[in-house]
Amino acid sequence: MIMAWTRLFHAYFNATIGDKYYYKKSNGHYDIIDGERKAWELCKCIKKYGKLDKDVESNLNFFIKLRNKIEHRHIEKREVDTLIFGECQSLLFNFESQLIEFFGDDYSINEALVYSLQFSQIRTKQQNRPNKSALSKDLADIVSFVHKYRNSLDEAVYDSQKYSIKLIQIPKVSNTNRADAAIEFVRWNHLSEDDKSAYEKIAVITKDKTVKIEAANVGRLKPSDVVRKVNEKLNGSPITTNFHAVLYKIFSVRPSNGDDPFDTVAEFCLYDEAHDDYVYQDSWVDFLIHFMQTANFTHAELRDMQRKGKKLMIDEYRM
Repeated sequence: MIMAWTRLFHAYFNATIGDKYYYKKSNGHYDIIDGERKAWELCKCIKKYGKLDKDVESNLNFFIKLRNKIEHRHIEKREVDTLIFGECQSLLFNFESQLIEFFGDDYSINEALVYSLQFSQIRTKQQNRPNKSALSKDLADIVSFVHKYRNSLDEAVYDSQKYSIKLIQIPKVSNTNRADAAIEFVRWNHLSEDDKSAYEKIAVITKDKTVKIEAANVGRLKPSDVVRKVNEKLNGSPITTNFHAVLYKIFSVRPSNGDDPFDTVAEFCLYDEAHDDYVYQDSWVDFLIHFMQTANFTHAELRDMQRKGKKLMIDEYRM
């Protein structure tokens, strides 16, 4: 899409100012790279055009910076997809709008712009777990960039659909015509005041604006935190930090020494690369509380199992 936007501006400049969107040296000669004239990159095109709405320009600048960050890194795209879905959709919509503004409705590509499908309900238990490399350095850097960029925007730009599409999905359950489209847009100006009020309430509930606080490992737990939280809920014998080690070894939620440190059960435990240590999720606390309250094992039996290298299957002891 960065390339598509760049070519769109080049086509516009070619139609308006002619063949003048190339860099020249101080001596007036063209800047040549690999035998070709060096054309303006997207940042230069945006600046030269100078007429983009602020929210459209903010969306483009977001992707220019993001592309520069990920271009030479190996990052599983699915880990970022859902985080930036809104910006991606706006990038497409804005492209078509600008294309039509430049060259007219005949060049509309709206039939080719559709919503991406999200298979959120067709997932295995393993797929539902956060990615094991959630705290890897490269991914953490990308996520941090996304949050920082969003936080740098004023409210008007952040809330604009031209910066990021915000959608509320409500399944259609009425008996409509079977030829109807699967997705329908509600025209805001045609809604009654009561309906507008209802939509605004939903928007308030679902609005996802990042709080402007920069921090790492927010919501992650140290072993001592796990022990404290579990003991607050247990009626029987409390667990200790040493016994917590017995439990995570029996359930294999983190790898043994010498193995791949990222090979954790990420639903419960994550590797913190920056500190070469492990942090735990609230779901691990909930699992341990349920296990200790319902499983018929004494502390001594569990310690003996761990010494003998026996393992327990997590799925057999879930709530």
